[in-house]
Amino acid sequence: MIKVLRRAADRRRHANGNYAWLFHPYTGDEMVVIDIRVIGVGSRSPQLASIAAVKVRGERVLTSESLDLRLTCSASPSAELVRSQGLQGMDLSGGLAVEDALERLLDFVGNRPLLGWHLGFDLAILNRELRPRFGFDLPNATIDVAQSYLRRLRRRHPEVEAAPRFEKVAELLDVPLMGRHTALGDAVTTALIFLRLEHQSSALGRYS
Repeated sequence: MIKVLRRAADRRRHANGNYAWLFHPYTGDEMVVIDIRVIGVGSRSPQLASIAAVKVRGERVLTSESLDLRLTCSASPSAELVRSQGLQGMDLSGGLAVEDALERLLDFVGNRPLLGWHLGFDLAILNRELRPRFGFDLPNATIDVAQSYLRRLRRRHPEVEAAPRFEKVAELLDVPLMGRHTALGDAVTTALIFLRLEHQSSALGRYS
């Protein structure tokens, strides 16, 4: 309820602003999968290190229409963190400023629905940076692909409490892992998982 009220307030406040169109209902046929990488997971103030997004149209993942941004970070991550978060080869001191990266993300995403794997975490980090700079949270409709998979799994196995790990789900669905531990690679893999789940649902509908 609080989220709904806040979104309505944001819509009124920005009705005549540069981003008023973000609050309009989306009527197209595209979705956007997003993924981020942060430094300081588990800390009180994790820093954005990279943001990626890729469009999905129908049954196609539009890798040619993607966004892959690296940001300037003041923190110096450990070598282990660099490996685990897919930050190898990234100059964390020469990337975009947070505000510039968020502006590019907003322009790319628009008011399309957003998808992601455990999307709530990504949105919490992005909105924490968006609100003080732009005055609103992302108002887009959302689909958490991990939760979508878990709901389907529980129909056959009600005792299951949590979705399997990302890599395991990709393996079970015969989806290739694309650039694992990079924001863009995980966004593309998440898009493929989503399309596979949608295809399975359509197939079940035809034969039910």
